[in-house]
Amino acid sequence: MAEKTNVMRMLEQKKIAYIPHEYPHGDEAVDGVTVAGLIGADPAAVFKTLVLRGASKAVYVFVIPVVAELDLKKAAKAVKEKSVAMLHVSEINDITGYVRGGCSPVGMKKLFPTTHHSSIEALDAVIVSAGKIGCQVELAPEALIKLTRGRIADITAE
Repeated sequence: MAEKTNVMRMLEQKKIAYIPHEYPHGDEAVDGVTVAGLIGADPAAVFKTLVLRGASKAVYVFVIPVVAELDLKKAAKAVKEKSVAMLHVSEINDITGYVRGGCSPVGMKKLFPTTHHSSIEALDAVIVSAGKIGCQVELAPEALIKLTRGRIADITAE
């Protein structure tokens, strides 16, 4: 591993075991299914981090399998909002401290209300971004949920 990310440092500080994964990349983010292939992981265990804003202007984080699509109605219901919409790409860095494609549910500038897709409960390990493009971390789902003070809901499209 070339260098530790803030996500890795935070996991170590909290004494949470993790396995780092690196993959080759250019400047552009690649889709999660491609990332899963590059690191030899089951795409169902690789989760992407989506940041949305509710009708109330509050910011929410949703963590879902890379093979799935977020259902905006279910997501809004899970956080008790009338509606939610993806943050504009230009706002991601200011709000989270991360870049598009390198957004991790761990270590954002603030701990936003975080909802994990219900399939996370059936996994032995979950893989999420380590906070920069080209780096992922694999850890116990329970540890991720606890660290993000996350809740569980069915938030993906059928």
